[in-house]
Parts: sequence; structure tokens; C-alpha cells
Amino acid sequence: MESKQLVAELKKRLGEAHYTFIFDEKHDKLRLDNKVIRRGMDISLAEILAKYETKKQRAIDEVVYTIEQTFAAMTHEQEQGFEGLASVYPIVRSTSFPKKSNEGHAFVTTDHTAETRIFYALDLGTTYRLIDESMLPKLNITAEQVHEMARFSVKKLPTSVKRDEVSGNVYYFLNHNDGYDASRIVNDGFLKEMASQIEGEMTVSVPHQDVLIIGDIRNDVGYDVLAQMTMHFFTVGAVPITSLSFVYEDGRFEPIFILAKNKKKE
Repeated sequence: MESKQLVAELKKRLGEAHYTFIFDEKHDKLRLDNKVIRRGMDISLAEILAKYETKKQRAIDEVVYTIEQTFAAMTHEQEQGFEGLASVYPIVRSTSFPKKSNEGHAFVTTDHTAETRIFYALDLGTTYRLIDESMLPKLNITAEQVHEMARFSVKKLPTSVKRDEVSGNVYYFLNHNDGYDASRIVNDGFLKEMASQIEGEMTVSVPHQDVLIIGDIRNDVGYDVLAQMTMHFFTVGAVPITSLSFVYEDGRFEPIFILAKNKKKE
């Protein structure tokens, strides 16, 4: 599939009666504006096409769903404000993720690792809205309160994991599909509980928003398996974060680079 074909497919799925489509062929981007609320978004076509190579039609289904839910949230905000939307959660993103909204407002964030940054989201049920500084007066809260609310909320989320063993190494997968799987990385109590079960070296990976992987690495092969695993998840994830894993020790994260059967800490 090429960019023009993708734009045509999005027009067909979303309908030109509700949206205006401006295709920027030079930068391979699509500007999509909702005619009713007069707000829009920029979409990177290259990213969708890359996912289409492996996920086919599901990649388009995912982006259509995201677009529809995002505009539904914008409509709710415009018509009702933020009334009744009190749940705040932490969201993990790569450090390359934009620090400002399309309107130019700085997002509320917290530094995390050299590869990741914590953003904060207002839960909207089927989607969420990243909190920026312009929203704080409307929500009647401070940035510090946002941080505290998010940490409290994430601790209430379930933390059951699935266990798999490969070549003498153990991997635990947290995947509840609630939109906040990777967010559990800020749940210190959960990580310390997992650390108490680890016999080798504990690693934590957040290749995309919908999975968190904890490794109990007991031999060199374990690092190779981990590298292949995280790269696969990073490639297929709807919201990729980082293909690097972290060694977790005493509440700190150290990125590790895995080449062949050698582990190198940054």
C-alpha cells in the first residue's frame, strides 16, 4: 500500500462529510480536521504504512479507532468540559515524543529514564487525553497533584502476570489491555514485589504502551532472547516506546544494550 491509497482508505472509512483531508505529499503527512468542532490532528502516514507491512488491515482499523475516539474526546471537552472525568493515569512515552500539544501547550511531564518520559492522561473511558498546562485551571488542580493522582491510580490497577521460561530464563508479561500496561513501570510496590522473586538479574521492558515485560535473566542467552522479544513488540505495538530494556536495581533503571551474547550497560 502507498500513501495515496492509505489516504483514500481513510477517506472511505471516516467519511468526507465529517472531515476535511489535506494530504502533504512532500512530508508524507495527512492533516485531518473535524468540520463540527473545528479541531484537527496531523497523522504520519509512514508510521501507519510501516505497521501495515506486518499487521495489514488491523493497522488501519487501529488508526481509524484512535482517530474516532480522539475526536469524540475533543467533542466531549468542547460541549461539557472536563466534568466527571477525574481519573488521572501516568503514560509512558519515548523521550522523542512531542513535549507540547498541537495548540502549543506544554504537557505535564516527569523525567524518567534516558529513553522514557512520563506524561499524564485524563481517562475518557475508551481513550484518554494527555494533560497539558492549559487544562490545569479547568481541572482545578496543580501539576504536583496530577503526579500524585496518577501514582495513586496506577497502584489500583491489577498486576497479574503470565510466566514463560526460555533457556533457563524466566519472563513475566503484564498485558491487561486497559491502555496502561506500560504505566505499571511507575508502580514501585509492584516492581519491588517482583524483584523479591527474581533469582538472576531483573530487567524491565516497555516496548509499547500495551505491555510490560519483566525478565529474570540467569544466563547470556537470556539477554539475546530479551532483545529479540522487545524488538518484536516494539515493531508491532500501536504506540511504540523503546526497544531497549532496563536493569532494575534498588528502584533505579539502567538502559542496557545487547549485542550478540554480550550485555553492555550505558
